[in-house]
Amino acid sequence: MSATTAPTGPRWRAPLVWRVLQGLARILTGLLARLEITGDVPAGLRHGPLILAVNHIGTFDPIALSAATRKIGVRPRIMATGGLFRAPIVGAAMKASGHIRVNRTRVSADEALASAAVDDAVAALAEGSVVAGYPEGRITLDPGLWPERGRSGMARLALITGATVVPVAQWGSHEVIPYADILPNLARAVWRDIRVRPTVKVHFGTPIDLSGLDPAVRGDVQRATDRIIAALHSELVPLRKDEPDRPAYADPTRPSETRRSFKPDSRTPTVLDVGGDDLPGAGQPQQRP
Repeated sequence: MSATTAPTGPRWRAPLVWRVLQGLARILTGLLARLEITGDVPAGLRHGPLILAVNHIGTFDPIALSAATRKIGVRPRIMATGGLFRAPIVGAAMKASGHIRVNRTRVSADEALASAAVDDAVAALAEGSVVAGYPEGRITLDPGLWPERGRSGMARLALITGATVVPVAQWGSHEVIPYADILPNLARAVWRDIRVRPTVKVHFGTPIDLSGLDPAVRGDVQRATDRIIAALHSELVPLRKDEPDRPAYADPTRPSETRRSFKPDSRTPTVLDVGGDDLPGAGQPQQRP
């Protein structure tokens, strides 16, 4: 399927519950932060098929993304960890909104493996949807909060479907909600946000050139993955020009590690192909029935 080809079947339409939740995300973001949106999605791709590749710096990211996409008139189906779908109320809302489940681990035999999410995303794109996901596979633990080396799932999805990939760079959302111990610190964080109102920036970048790559050619999925992460690095640079090395805001609950740090100009090949799994927990052993 080409990104310029109209869906052959009925086009997916965002359910009312998702449209309402996007509106609530816009209100919540406005209360807790100053949202700055730059860039845009090409008009011809705004209603899909399209892939949004988003860097992941904090727990508030999905809310900021929901608010920003509502502002520009895009209704993405977000690839999200299976744990959210199991949660009371939240899980029902995720299912009703048409989002795509990725099981980090399986808690029952009837749950699909994480790699099945790529098939679900392929089907969503075939319906003309916009699919959004985090190619890093988790919230970054890079000391500078730069995008980490990516998982292979999003690149695989793009190469299989031919859908255009737009990088979406986020900065500032890491200040809104703490990384860990969220519930004990939530009231304090919200009070700080209302007083300080940190700036959350969301930038829709230039579509990524994945031409010349074939999912059937050995190494091309990894090359596509590296191009996606490199594009996120490039789009993120101007958003944090005053914080080029380390973020000014230090979250004491966030650990850091360099094991998966990504250098855009590195010639060292990275190998993180995990069979199509590209969301939080990607690459972790799956529980089998």
